[in-house]
Amino acid sequence: MNTYTHTVHYYETDKMKITHHSNYIRFMEEARVDFLAQTGYGFDKLEEDGIVSPVMSVTCDYKHTTTFPDKIEIEVSVVKCSALKLIFGYTMRVESQIVATATSSHCFLDSKGKFVSLEATYPELFKMLQEMASSNAK
Repeated sequence: MNTYTHTVHYYETDKMKITHHSNYIRFMEEARVDFLAQTGYGFDKLEEDGIVSPVMSVTCDYKHTTTFPDKIEIEVSVVKCSALKLIFGYTMRVESQIVATATSSHCFLDSKGKFVSLEATYPELFKMLQEMASSNAK
C-alpha cells in the first residue's frame, strides 16, 4: 500500500507553533480512509452497503514534535483482523524520523447498530486484511 502524506496546516498548530496533539487522530483517519480506498473497499462502498466502522479505541505515542508546514508520511498497517474487529497500526514520519506511532481499533455495524461479520460480508477483504496482519506479525 502507498504511504499517505499529510502536510501540517498552520491552523493545526498551537501558540508554540507545534502541531496540536489532537490533530494526529485526524491524520490517522485520513490515512485509514486512504488505505481502505486502496484496497478497493473504501468507506463510500461500505456505507453504500449499509455498514459503518466506528472507532472503538485509539492510542498515540508522540516521539517528536512537528510544525507547519512539515510533511508527515503515514504508513498504515493491519495489526490484527478478526471477523468482528480490525486493528490498524500507524507509523508517522517526517524525513524518515518517527514522530508518532499509534493504533486504532474498529468494529463493523449495520444500519441498526448490530455487529456485522467482515468475514461473512466481505470475504475477499477479510482474507486480504488477514494476510496483511499475518505478514506484519513476522
